[in-house]
Amino acid sequence: MPIEVILAAGRRPVDLNNLFITHPQPGGLVERAEQTGFPRNMCAWVKGIYTVVQTEGIHTVVATTEGDCSNTRSLIEMLQMGGTGVIPFGYPYGGDEGLLDDQLQRFCRVFGATMDEAEAKRRELETVRDRAREIDRLTCETGQVTGEENHLWLIRCSDMFGDPADYARRADKFLKEARLRECVDRFPRIGFVGIPPICSGLFEFMEEQGAQVVFNEMQRQFSMPYRCKSLLEQYRRYTYPYDIFFRLEDIRQEVRRRRIDALVHYVQSFCFRYVQDCIIRERVGVPVLTLECDRPGPIDSRAMTRIEAFLEMLRGVSGAAAEGVKGRHAV
Repeated sequence: MPIEVILAAGRRPVDLNNLFITHPQPGGLVERAEQTGFPRNMCAWVKGIYTVVQTEGIHTVVATTEGDCSNTRSLIEMLQMGGTGVIPFGYPYGGDEGLLDDQLQRFCRVFGATMDEAEAKRRELETVRDRAREIDRLTCETGQVTGEENHLWLIRCSDMFGDPADYARRADKFLKEARLRECVDRFPRIGFVGIPPICSGLFEFMEEQGAQVVFNEMQRQFSMPYRCKSLLEQYRRYTYPYDIFFRLEDIRQEVRRRRIDALVHYVQSFCFRYVQDCIIRERVGVPVLTLECDRPGPIDSRAMTRIEAFLEMLRGVSGAAAEGVKGRHAV
């Protein structure tokens, strides 16, 4: 969501995804939604968000009607049936600037803010987002920030704990500690693409096996990684809500820049984005491991086995290539 508008209106943004996944029992929230009538074969994120709204006493939500989850409209209808107010926001397909500008203008009017006030808030947030960009740099260039830490700090840019000044203070403290660590450069260098995972322990397990996670695609997009001159440009360059080919331009660029050896494509069960897996595999130019998860909880043994096999394959290919080079030099 354009949190600049919400902050300009004197409100506090709260990302319901974060509220759901940090709940002491996120799996229980999913089960409660199913008891309400949500089908088993529906994305757990949608069910968790629904229950969070009910249990936390939230009276009004902002919903992305275009550019995000295909189940958002049915979720809206369930929330409205229960008396929850809904403020829609839509990212136009293809990123049409005129339509996006109309949406931003309307969003400002709904919250009683002006575009000038939202632009002022965007400029104010640039220094806060610089912390997230530095955290991402230390992940990619020096390895002083782990993939898990990168994930947590960048994904929180979606609401900045509801208080950008608090985010900045916490990030400054973290960066001071991270800069004292030893630099790390391991093989293989792994990038994560796709929506943030609902399961826990995924990044830690990858790094326990000797890999180095240097890229989190969607989380980085939440941090608004590009310096822009306007709110319209910022949300036009934001790749998450637009088509896969627009996202692929950014992914391929980061694969080269970060010297990524392979990608993990995380897909959520019953999510329409799963279909994009074949396009990603065809276009990224590096090996891809597709991992699917359904509900919140630790990664299971099957996922661990597939990760181990994937990393072993990468090291085997690298070793074979190195031997080939030695052989040619010997000749």
